[in-house]
Amino acid sequence: MVNLKAKPYCLDDEQIKWVNDTIASMTDEEKVGQLFFQLTAGIDEAYLKELMEKYHLGGCRYNNMPSQAVKMQNATLQKYAKIPLLIACNTENGGNGACSDGTPIASCIKIGATRNNDYARALGKYSNEEAIAVGCNMAFAPVCDIHYNWENTEVVARAYGNDHNRVAQMSLAYMQGAHEAGVACAAKHFPGNGQDFRDAHIANNLNEFGLEKWMETYGHVYKTLIDNGLEAIMGGHIMMREYMREINPDIKDEELLPATLCPEIMTGLLRDKLGFNGMVVTDASHMVAMTDRMSRKDMLPQAINAGCDMFLFFNDPDEDFATMLNAYQTGIISQERMTEALTRILGLKAHMGLHKGVTIDMTAPITMGKQEAKDAAAAISRDSITLVKYKDEGVLPLTPDKYKKIMIVYVKGPAGPMDALIQLAMGGAQRKNPAEELRDRLIAKGFDVFIYESPLEKIKKQIAAGERPSLNVYFAGKHAIEDFKKQQDLVITLCDVMTGRPSFGMAKGGGEIPWYVFELPVVAISVNAPTMLADIPQVRTYINTYDSNASTLDALVDNLVTGPQAFKGQDPIDSFCGLWDAKI
Repeated sequence: MVNLKAKPYCLDDEQIKWVNDTIASMTDEEKVGQLFFQLTAGIDEAYLKELMEKYHLGGCRYNNMPSQAVKMQNATLQKYAKIPLLIACNTENGGNGACSDGTPIASCIKIGATRNNDYARALGKYSNEEAIAVGCNMAFAPVCDIHYNWENTEVVARAYGNDHNRVAQMSLAYMQGAHEAGVACAAKHFPGNGQDFRDAHIANNLNEFGLEKWMETYGHVYKTLIDNGLEAIMGGHIMMREYMREINPDIKDEELLPATLCPEIMTGLLRDKLGFNGMVVTDASHMVAMTDRMSRKDMLPQAINAGCDMFLFFNDPDEDFATMLNAYQTGIISQERMTEALTRILGLKAHMGLHKGVTIDMTAPITMGKQEAKDAAAAISRDSITLVKYKDEGVLPLTPDKYKKIMIVYVKGPAGPMDALIQLAMGGAQRKNPAEELRDRLIAKGFDVFIYESPLEKIKKQIAAGERPSLNVYFAGKHAIEDFKKQQDLVITLCDVMTGRPSFGMAKGGGEIPWYVFELPVVAISVNAPTMLADIPQVRTYINTYDSNASTLDALVDNLVTGPQAFKGQDPIDSFCGLWDAKI
């Protein structure tokens, strides 16, 4: 059922013999262990030794640590692995997806704005050179999703855009760069995210295309990669109602399953229609879009029987391992299906040369932040920043003669449950936010710049100081418009929202919301999610930078003081979010 001489394996007889002999010599426990990737929880040698000797893992994914710690972890894992491990990383934006001090290069959406496939190839090459340096050998990338729905938050910055041809070509370029670096790729998230506004981590996720439309779009992306040697695919927990109705008109909605549990998708569509011969790993097995369809003891073997070969992460290692061992030993997972999955896993390892053994040299120096990677990041920043909307011609360029005093209104999204944990993990380190960084750069250009403090922030400070706040500051804190206009010559509304919608503190007369676009020049800038026009459609000048890296803010300021002709980026999605009023 698996052709190890064909793409992506291309094995010779000696390699195929290693695959077959290894499978024949494995215990039931070793076979089951090969089906699991695990996210490690530390670098203690005794803990890592137990992972390998107790669970016989097929793969691991890095934990977010400095490069030296990640390399030590990976060396220890390979030391105790009877069968060398696939060690994966999330280098979809840069080497910082392999270790915390790796080089951030660019998000997919940012590269999509450049229309330059060479940048996608550079991302794949430079980010995975850093991954290789710390002992990783597989990238959970490229991201092959297509951003059709502006309300989608899961892949809003992770897709190359809303054009399937661009996504196909840039995904291919990334893979080619990764292969240059010596890393295998697992493209994600099959059969394709980007239509549903919901996040599969916390809810169901739908792809509503029927077969013909799917083959024209997502299918074209994956077929492009498969034809060029894609080694692995990450299955997304995504349901396909229209496709399933075409196969079975009588299917009931309650019978629909996410792709990772659905043989008609993982085998019928991926294997039979697209001809994919490589290895399939699920997206994280604890995501709600996978776990809300059946009990976990039924879900785990169902994923393997549907056509997946590996799981991304245990929930509880002992419980999940026992569940799968029981499923194999009682015939829920057949001998034939287990052998097929193991053949794909070990075939991939042989293709990568892991069958010869892996030794990670801890004495070899680690080099992060090579100049080529930094240069690529800076060039992408220069070519990606997009002037999406420019109705008030003449606002740009910004000069101190025209706009000496500038107010920056810093807008963030609602605080998430992880914010406090992230701050704690940073040890309380104080870093400048993008508004402060932009302020400092504009001051260096001769402007007088200050950051707006909202009435709600003032109230918070009063409470923190033990004072009784005056709620009138919020409920009746409005002022004459002419007085407001005298305080600044221009306003920059700086949106720093990763996912979801911006959170405005004061809706009645405060400075947060740019209600004053016909009173003062306003330049709205989003340094993350490119969909802020849905919430501030009234702004007349709107710019997407896609991130707030130092090279990005440098390029942004250069463009602002040069003029509209300096903006080279082209909108990779519909940043007007399909809203006619955002265009006027």
